[in-house]
Amino acid sequence: MHNISPFLRSPMTDITGGIISYQLLGQCAKQEMELMDCMEAYGLDRGLKKCKKLVEDYRECHTKLKQFRRFYEIRRERDRQIAEKKLTGKKIYCNPKIDSF
Repeated sequence: MHNISPFLRSPMTDITGGIISYQLLGQCAKQEMELMDCMEAYGLDRGLKKCKKLVEDYRECHTKLKQFRRFYEIRRERDRQIAEKKLTGKKIYCNPKIDSF
């Protein structure tokens, strides 16, 4: 979280602040707002410790790193099963059943 507060604050930073945030109907707007409320309550130094879960949630929403790792592991497991000839024919690229997750 290095982009929390500008070094020099002016009316121009207030006007352009929405450009680098998700508050303009972005997909992470809710997580960002919860994080900023918590950080405002505790300050930057204590906020990073007290709001650790919110920071993690916001980073996941922003980077989608856990989602990508999960996708990668599923693909790797499928490729391993194909190499071991456990999956053959139409089972290689079958879709999950409807409502299976």
